[in-house]
Amino acid sequence: MKDEAIKIEPIAHIRTDFCDKFGIPRQAGRVACAEGKIVFVPKYRNPDALRGIEGFSHLWLLFDFSESHRKEWSPTVRPPRLGGNERVGVFASRSPFRPNPIGLSCVKLEQVLSTEHEGTVLMVSGVDLLDGTPIFDIKPYIPFGDCHPEANGSYADEFASHRLAVHFPAELLALLPEEKRAAAAECLAEDPRPSYQNDPERVYGMKFAGFDIKFYVNGGELFVSAVEKL
Repeated sequence: MKDEAIKIEPIAHIRTDFCDKFGIPRQAGRVACAEGKIVFVPKYRNPDALRGIEGFSHLWLLFDFSESHRKEWSPTVRPPRLGGNERVGVFASRSPFRPNPIGLSCVKLEQVLSTEHEGTVLMVSGVDLLDGTPIFDIKPYIPFGDCHPEANGSYADEFASHRLAVHFPAELLALLPEEKRAAAAECLAEDPRPSYQNDPERVYGMKFAGFDIKFYVNGGELFVSAVEKL
């Protein structure tokens, strides 16, 4: 085999409410109401390329970890959920810091829309991608081949049910657009903090949908203290 460089160009970009890496759900589908819009670059705005896609409920997105490019790579990484100190092999993780910074997400297809200025766009939910993320490819999710209920998730299974109780005062929640409130609360419940940060007096900020949501965590409870327009 020849070790040849392969050029891959984006076919689309996704628009989401996540303008900062902090607060993005750690896996697709964890926040089902987190929405996104996939907009194709002009070269690929051919509706024939999407013919039949509406028959599938879910899609695989292959994307660029565009904010995590590095010149060098490490064979091991430190997953935040393991406390930030324990290392695992990069290929035994979903870390964005990889030899080829390519990510994989499964999202739900909500709607196929024909627009005047952006061509045909895909409205999706359950997203875990930064706003503007380049999309390399889109493939349909095939249940009989892609679903493995018997699969073992190793160390990741331990955190599958990890959630915080969110206390979001009504007067602060009302500052967010109504259609964004549920997704904001769900993202907070997922606990955006790395596991090694557990200072009950520290105030964090999660940028979401044009707002900076300030909060602190005490035990298994998260308390929103301020909502500021960006």
